[in-house]
Amino acid sequence: MAIISSTLRVLQETCGLIPFITAGSPNVESTEKALKLLDHSGADIIEIGLPYSDPLADGPIIQEASKEALQQGMNFDLLLELLDRVKGTIRAPIVLFTYYNPILARGIKSFIEDIARAGVQGLIVPDLPLEETDYMISLCNELSIELILLITPTSPPQRIKDIIQKSPGLIYIVSSTGVTGIRHKINHDMGEFVDRIKLQTDKLLIMGFGISNTEHVKQVMQWNIDGIVIGSAFVKCLSDVDIERGLANLEQFCLSVKKTLRK
Repeated sequence: MAIISSTLRVLQETCGLIPFITAGSPNVESTEKALKLLDHSGADIIEIGLPYSDPLADGPIIQEASKEALQQGMNFDLLLELLDRVKGTIRAPIVLFTYYNPILARGIKSFIEDIARAGVQGLIVPDLPLEETDYMISLCNELSIELILLITPTSPPQRIKDIIQKSPGLIYIVSSTGVTGIRHKINHDMGEFVDRIKLQTDKLLIMGFGISNTEHVKQVMQWNIDGIVIGSAFVKCLSDVDIERGLANLEQFCLSVKKTLRK
């Protein structure tokens, strides 16, 4: 079993914590510190985003972070160097979030080989065409990387079946339509949607997009989800003009979410 799925399966808590941060925001040094802080503060898996100039699935907070990171000079090669430095120093496995164009620009095989050498163990590509997943999955499987496919509330029933069938073992349920971001509430209908997915598969389910605080976490935990992804709220912590204060806020928020998951 791939390390991302196996990490969630052996948790003492019923639900894993998967924080997301943008690589290079506000700078490379703070990203490295943030990875270590999250690891020490209860993150079970850490998702890191490769900044991209046209982040279609990202809301304003992560878009701004990507813009800032790109202005700081963050790119794929610098991210590889960063991940190589922290490899072996943190416990939580790393999932890389990126769009399809950067993968194509590098060459699919080269991209997968590069992230594998840097220690990445999971990959999310929100705009990856389902028709092109087979080749990506085969490459990822060869290098012990788990490709994580996404299901949205608006996905047609046949597409959901296809995604479930193709998914190597872990499925990402998007909790709301539209882009990522901080929201006031999570749609209660998602509980029924999760139940419908669970009737079709015993594969692990994680949920993200819009989960922003501990009250949201309590709600999602009731749906028997295996992992919760929180992005914009963590990225917002690092947007503080005082970088050290932002890192402290990141740590405290991670600890508070982990405490909620243990209840």
